[in-house]
Amino acid sequence: MDIAIILTLLVSLSAYTFLNFLKKVYTNKSSGSVSSGFAYNAVCTLIAGIVILTWGGISGSSTFTIAMGAAFGVLTAVQGITNLLAVQTGPLSYTTVIVTFSTVISALSGYMFFGEDLTWSHIVGMILMLLSFVFATTKSKDEQKFNWRWLIYSLVAFLTTGMIGIMQKIHQSSAYKDQLNLFLIVAFVVSAILCGIFSILLMKKEKRELASKIEAEASSETYKSSRGLKILLLLIMIGSGICIAANNKLNLYLSGVVDSAVFFPLVNGGGLIMTTVMAFIVFREKFTKKQWCGLILGILSVFFLCNPF
Repeated sequence: MDIAIILTLLVSLSAYTFLNFLKKVYTNKSSGSVSSGFAYNAVCTLIAGIVILTWGGISGSSTFTIAMGAAFGVLTAVQGITNLLAVQTGPLSYTTVIVTFSTVISALSGYMFFGEDLTWSHIVGMILMLLSFVFATTKSKDEQKFNWRWLIYSLVAFLTTGMIGIMQKIHQSSAYKDQLNLFLIVAFVVSAILCGIFSILLMKKEKRELASKIEAEASSETYKSSRGLKILLLLIMIGSGICIAANNKLNLYLSGVVDSAVFFPLVNGGGLIMTTVMAFIVFREKFTKKQWCGLILGILSVFFLCNPF
Protein backbone atom coordinates (compact mmCIF):
# COMPACT_ATOMS: atom_id res chain seq x y z
CA MET A 1 0.00 0.00 0.00
CA ASP A 2 1.33 3.43 -0.97
CA ILE A 3 2.75 5.53 1.89
CA ALA A 4 0.46 8.46 0.98
CA ILE A 5 -2.61 6.21 1.27
CA ILE A 6 -1.40 4.86 4.62
CA LEU A 7 -0.91 8.39 5.96
CA THR A 8 -4.35 9.44 4.67
CA LEU A 9 -5.91 6.42 6.38
CA LEU A 10 -4.15 7.26 9.65
CA VAL A 11 -5.39 10.86 9.47
CA SER A 12 -8.95 9.66 8.83
CA LEU A 13 -8.84 7.19 11.74
CA SER A 14 -7.33 9.85 13.99
CA ALA A 15 -10.11 12.29 13.03
CA TYR A 16 -12.74 9.65 13.87
CA THR A 17 -11.13 8.79 17.21
CA PHE A 18 -10.63 12.44 18.15
CA LEU A 19 -14.27 13.13 17.22
CA ASN A 20 -15.39 10.46 19.70
CA PHE A 21 -13.05 11.95 22.31
CA LEU A 22 -14.52 15.43 21.81
CA LYS A 23 -18.04 14.03 21.90
CA LYS A 24 -17.42 12.37 25.26
CA VAL A 25 -15.76 15.51 26.68
CA TYR A 26 -18.74 17.56 25.53
CA THR A 27 -21.19 15.24 27.26
CA ASN A 28 -19.13 15.45 30.47
CA LYS A 29 -18.81 19.24 30.41
CA SER A 30 -22.25 20.25 29.11
CA SER A 31 -25.51 20.28 31.04
CA GLY A 32 -26.45 16.89 29.62
CA SER A 33 -29.79 18.28 28.45
CA VAL A 34 -31.36 17.29 25.14
CA SER A 35 -31.13 20.90 23.94
CA SER A 36 -27.35 20.88 24.44
CA GLY A 37 -27.17 17.73 22.33
CA PHE A 38 -29.09 19.39 19.50
CA ALA A 39 -26.90 22.50 19.81
CA TYR A 40 -23.77 20.37 19.55
CA ASN A 41 -25.02 18.61 16.43
CA ALA A 42 -26.19 21.88 14.83
CA VAL A 43 -22.85 23.63 15.20
CA CYS A 44 -20.81 20.53 14.26
CA THR A 45 -22.68 19.87 11.02
CA LEU A 46 -22.67 23.56 10.07
CA ILE A 47 -18.89 23.70 10.56
CA ALA A 48 -18.52 20.43 8.59
CA GLY A 49 -20.52 21.93 5.70
CA ILE A 50 -18.32 25.04 5.65
CA VAL A 51 -15.14 22.91 5.67
CA ILE A 52 -16.42 20.76 2.77
CA LEU A 53 -17.38 23.92 0.83
CA THR A 54 -13.87 25.36 1.16
CA TRP A 55 -12.30 21.94 0.52
CA GLY A 56 -13.11 21.39 -3.15
CA GLY A 57 -16.10 23.68 -3.67
CA ILE A 58 -19.18 22.68 -5.69
CA SER A 59 -19.02 21.25 -9.21
CA GLY A 60 -22.45 20.94 -10.84
CA SER A 61 -25.89 20.54 -9.30
CA SER A 62 -29.10 18.58 -9.82
CA THR A 63 -32.50 18.18 -8.22
CA PHE A 64 -31.65 14.54 -7.47
CA THR A 65 -28.51 15.44 -5.50
CA ILE A 66 -30.24 18.24 -3.58
CA ALA A 67 -33.21 16.00 -2.68
CA MET A 68 -30.93 13.13 -1.66
CA GLY A 69 -28.75 15.51 0.32
CA ALA A 70 -31.76 16.92 2.17
CA ALA A 71 -33.00 13.44 3.11
CA PHE A 72 -29.46 12.50 4.08
CA GLY A 73 -29.35 15.61 6.29
CA VAL A 74 -32.46 14.49 8.21
CA LEU A 75 -30.86 11.10 8.84
CA THR A 76 -27.60 12.79 9.84
CA ALA A 77 -29.48 14.92 12.40
CA VAL A 78 -31.19 11.87 13.95
CA GLN A 79 -27.98 9.85 13.91
CA GLY A 80 -25.94 12.64 15.44
CA ILE A 81 -28.30 13.37 18.33
CA THR A 82 -29.02 9.71 19.21
CA ASN A 83 -25.32 8.88 19.06
CA LEU A 84 -24.55 11.75 21.42
CA LEU A 85 -27.37 10.79 23.80
CA ALA A 86 -26.11 7.20 23.80
CA VAL A 87 -22.64 8.40 24.79
CA GLN A 88 -24.23 10.57 27.50
CA THR A 89 -26.14 7.67 29.03
CA GLY A 90 -23.76 4.74 28.48
CA PRO A 91 -20.17 3.66 27.81
CA LEU A 92 -18.39 5.18 24.80
CA SER A 93 -16.69 1.92 23.86
CA TYR A 94 -19.82 -0.25 23.76
CA THR A 95 -21.80 2.52 22.03
CA THR A 96 -19.14 2.63 19.31
CA VAL A 97 -19.37 -1.15 18.89
CA ILE A 98 -23.15 -1.08 18.41
CA VAL A 99 -23.08 1.88 16.01
CA THR A 100 -20.32 0.18 14.00
CA PHE A 101 -22.63 -2.83 13.65
CA SER A 102 -24.38 -0.77 10.95
CA THR A 103 -22.03 -2.56 8.55
CA VAL A 104 -24.57 -5.40 8.62
CA ILE A 105 -27.19 -3.10 7.07
CA SER A 106 -24.79 -2.26 4.24
CA ALA A 107 -24.11 -5.97 3.70
CA LEU A 108 -27.83 -6.88 3.57
CA SER A 109 -28.72 -3.92 1.33
CA GLY A 110 -25.92 -4.85 -1.06
CA TYR A 111 -27.28 -8.40 -1.25
CA MET A 112 -30.96 -7.39 -1.64
CA PHE A 113 -30.73 -4.27 -3.82
CA PHE A 114 -27.31 -4.04 -5.49
CA GLY A 115 -26.70 -7.62 -6.57
CA GLU A 116 -23.79 -8.20 -4.17
CA ASP A 117 -23.01 -11.57 -2.59
CA LEU A 118 -23.94 -12.41 0.99
CA THR A 119 -20.84 -14.32 2.05
CA TRP A 120 -20.23 -16.76 4.90
CA SER A 121 -18.19 -14.01 6.54
CA HIS A 122 -21.26 -11.74 6.65
CA ILE A 123 -23.37 -14.52 8.17
CA VAL A 124 -20.76 -15.26 10.86
CA GLY A 125 -20.55 -11.53 11.60
CA MET A 126 -24.32 -11.26 12.05
CA ILE A 127 -24.36 -14.23 14.44
CA LEU A 128 -21.53 -12.71 16.49
CA MET A 129 -23.38 -9.39 16.46
CA LEU A 130 -26.49 -10.99 17.94
CA LEU A 131 -24.41 -12.69 20.63
CA SER A 132 -22.77 -9.37 21.47
CA PHE A 133 -26.23 -7.79 21.85
CA VAL A 134 -27.21 -10.61 24.22
CA PHE A 135 -24.23 -9.81 26.44
CA ALA A 136 -25.06 -6.08 26.25
CA THR A 137 -28.72 -6.45 27.23
CA THR A 138 -28.66 -9.19 29.90
CA LYS A 139 -27.56 -8.37 33.41
CA SER A 140 -25.95 -10.41 36.17
CA LYS A 141 -27.48 -10.80 39.62
CA ASP A 142 -25.12 -8.21 41.09
CA GLU A 143 -25.83 -5.57 38.42
CA GLN A 144 -28.18 -2.64 38.89
CA LYS A 145 -31.20 -1.88 36.71
CA PHE A 146 -30.28 -2.04 33.02
CA ASN A 147 -30.11 1.29 31.15
CA TRP A 148 -32.70 0.79 28.42
CA ARG A 149 -32.50 4.43 27.34
CA TRP A 150 -28.86 3.90 26.34
CA LEU A 151 -29.75 0.77 24.34
CA ILE A 152 -32.60 2.53 22.50
CA TYR A 153 -30.40 5.52 21.62
CA SER A 154 -27.64 3.15 20.45
CA LEU A 155 -30.03 1.08 18.30
CA VAL A 156 -31.49 4.19 16.62
CA ALA A 157 -27.95 5.44 15.95
CA PHE A 158 -27.13 1.98 14.57
CA LEU A 159 -30.14 1.99 12.20
CA THR A 160 -29.66 5.56 10.98
CA THR A 161 -25.92 5.01 10.44
CA GLY A 162 -26.76 2.01 8.27
CA MET A 163 -29.35 4.00 6.31
CA ILE A 164 -26.80 6.77 5.81
CA GLY A 165 -24.46 4.20 4.24
CA ILE A 166 -27.24 3.02 1.90
CA MET A 167 -28.01 6.59 0.78
CA GLN A 168 -24.34 7.25 0.10
CA LYS A 169 -24.20 4.08 -1.99
CA ILE A 170 -27.36 5.06 -3.93
CA HIS A 171 -25.97 8.52 -4.74
CA GLN A 172 -22.52 7.22 -5.64
CA SER A 173 -24.11 4.58 -7.92
CA SER A 174 -26.05 7.26 -9.82
CA ALA A 175 -25.09 9.50 -12.74
CA TYR A 176 -24.61 12.37 -10.27
CA LYS A 177 -21.81 10.84 -8.22
CA ASP A 178 -19.45 13.71 -9.14
CA GLN A 179 -21.70 16.07 -7.15
CA LEU A 180 -20.58 14.53 -3.88
CA ASN A 181 -19.54 17.84 -2.30
CA LEU A 182 -22.95 19.36 -3.01
CA PHE A 183 -24.59 16.24 -1.57
CA LEU A 184 -22.61 16.55 1.68
CA ILE A 185 -23.02 20.33 1.97
CA VAL A 186 -26.82 20.16 1.55
CA ALA A 187 -26.95 17.32 4.08
CA PHE A 188 -24.89 19.16 6.68
CA VAL A 189 -26.83 22.42 6.25
CA VAL A 190 -30.21 20.67 6.56
CA SER A 191 -28.98 18.81 9.64
CA ALA A 192 -27.69 22.06 11.18
CA ILE A 193 -30.99 23.88 10.56
CA LEU A 194 -33.13 21.08 12.02
CA CYS A 195 -30.95 20.63 15.09
CA GLY A 196 -30.68 24.40 15.55
CA ILE A 197 -34.46 24.83 15.56
CA PHE A 198 -35.00 22.01 18.05
CA SER A 199 -32.16 23.28 20.22
CA ILE A 200 -33.67 26.78 20.46
CA LEU A 201 -37.17 25.47 21.22
CA LEU A 202 -35.96 23.06 23.88
CA MET A 203 -33.55 25.60 25.37
CA LYS A 204 -36.36 28.11 25.91
CA LYS A 205 -38.42 25.49 27.70
CA GLU A 206 -35.49 24.40 29.87
CA LYS A 207 -34.59 28.00 30.75
CA ARG A 208 -38.11 28.69 31.97
CA GLU A 209 -38.02 25.59 34.16
CA LEU A 210 -34.60 26.43 35.65
CA ALA A 211 -34.94 30.23 35.87
CA SER A 212 -35.51 30.38 39.61
CA LYS A 213 -32.60 28.04 40.35
CA ILE A 214 -30.23 30.01 38.15
CA GLU A 215 -31.19 33.29 39.82
CA ALA A 216 -30.65 31.82 43.26
CA GLU A 217 -27.16 30.58 42.40
CA ALA A 218 -26.06 33.56 40.29
CA SER A 219 -22.78 35.31 41.16
CA SER A 220 -19.89 36.97 39.35
CA GLU A 221 -17.73 33.86 39.76
CA THR A 222 -20.51 31.64 38.45
CA TYR A 223 -20.89 33.97 35.47
CA LYS A 224 -17.17 33.87 34.69
CA SER A 225 -17.15 30.11 35.02
CA SER A 226 -20.22 29.81 32.81
CA ARG A 227 -18.70 32.11 30.17
CA GLY A 228 -15.44 30.12 30.13
CA LEU A 229 -17.38 26.87 29.85
CA LYS A 230 -19.38 28.20 26.89
CA ILE A 231 -16.16 29.11 25.08
CA LEU A 232 -14.75 25.63 25.76
CA LEU A 233 -17.92 23.93 24.48
CA LEU A 234 -17.89 26.09 21.35
CA LEU A 235 -14.28 25.12 20.65
CA ILE A 236 -15.22 21.46 21.11
CA MET A 237 -18.05 21.88 18.59
CA ILE A 238 -15.77 23.53 16.04
CA GLY A 239 -13.16 20.78 16.47
CA SER A 240 -15.86 18.13 16.09
CA GLY A 241 -17.14 19.72 12.89
CA ILE A 242 -13.64 19.73 11.38
CA CYS A 243 -13.22 16.06 12.34
CA ILE A 244 -16.57 15.14 10.77
CA ALA A 245 -15.65 16.88 7.50
CA ALA A 246 -12.17 15.37 7.38
CA ASN A 247 -13.38 11.85 8.17
CA ASN A 248 -16.15 11.97 5.53
CA LYS A 249 -13.98 13.51 2.81
CA LEU A 250 -10.94 11.28 3.35
CA ASN A 251 -13.00 8.07 3.62
CA LEU A 252 -14.76 8.85 0.36
CA TYR A 253 -11.38 9.33 -1.32
CA LEU A 254 -9.96 6.13 0.21
CA SER A 255 -13.00 4.07 -0.81
CA GLY A 256 -12.11 4.83 -4.43
CA VAL A 257 -8.39 3.94 -4.25
CA VAL A 258 -8.31 1.04 -1.75
CA ASP A 259 -9.90 -2.39 -2.29
CA SER A 260 -13.10 -2.84 -0.26
CA ALA A 261 -11.71 -6.03 1.32
CA VAL A 262 -8.91 -3.93 2.81
CA PHE A 263 -10.60 -0.55 3.28
CA PHE A 264 -13.68 -1.47 5.33
CA PRO A 265 -11.89 -3.72 7.88
CA LEU A 266 -9.23 -1.04 8.38
CA VAL A 267 -11.68 1.87 8.72
CA ASN A 268 -14.41 0.18 10.78
CA GLY A 269 -12.20 -2.16 12.80
CA GLY A 270 -9.38 0.35 13.23
CA GLY A 271 -11.69 3.14 14.34
CA LEU A 272 -13.50 0.85 16.75
CA ILE A 273 -10.28 -0.44 18.35
CA MET A 274 -8.74 3.04 18.65
CA THR A 275 -11.92 4.41 20.27
CA THR A 276 -12.17 1.44 22.64
CA VAL A 277 -8.55 1.81 23.75
CA MET A 278 -9.10 5.54 24.27
CA ALA A 279 -12.24 4.88 26.33
CA PHE A 280 -10.30 2.62 28.70
CA ILE A 281 -7.16 4.77 28.95
CA VAL A 282 -8.61 8.30 28.95
CA PHE A 283 -12.11 7.85 30.42
CA ARG A 284 -11.33 4.85 32.65
CA GLU A 285 -14.36 2.85 31.52
CA LYS A 286 -14.65 -0.46 33.40
CA PHE A 287 -16.51 -3.56 32.25
CA THR A 288 -17.68 -6.75 33.91
CA LYS A 289 -16.53 -10.11 32.52
CA LYS A 290 -19.83 -10.41 30.66
CA GLN A 291 -19.38 -6.98 29.10
CA TRP A 292 -15.80 -7.82 28.11
CA CYS A 293 -17.10 -10.91 26.30
CA GLY A 294 -19.70 -8.81 24.51
CA LEU A 295 -17.13 -6.20 23.52
CA ILE A 296 -14.73 -8.80 22.11
CA LEU A 297 -17.56 -10.49 20.20
CA GLY A 298 -18.57 -7.06 18.88
CA ILE A 299 -15.08 -6.33 17.54
CA LEU A 300 -14.95 -9.79 15.92
CA SER A 301 -18.41 -9.17 14.47
CA VAL A 302 -17.27 -5.98 12.76
CA PHE A 303 -14.20 -7.80 11.44
CA PHE A 304 -16.30 -10.54 9.80
CA LEU A 305 -18.98 -8.13 8.55
CA CYS A 306 -16.29 -6.20 6.67
CA ASN A 307 -15.50 -9.49 4.87
CA PRO A 308 -11.69 -9.24 4.75
CA PHE A 309 -11.42 -12.73 3.22
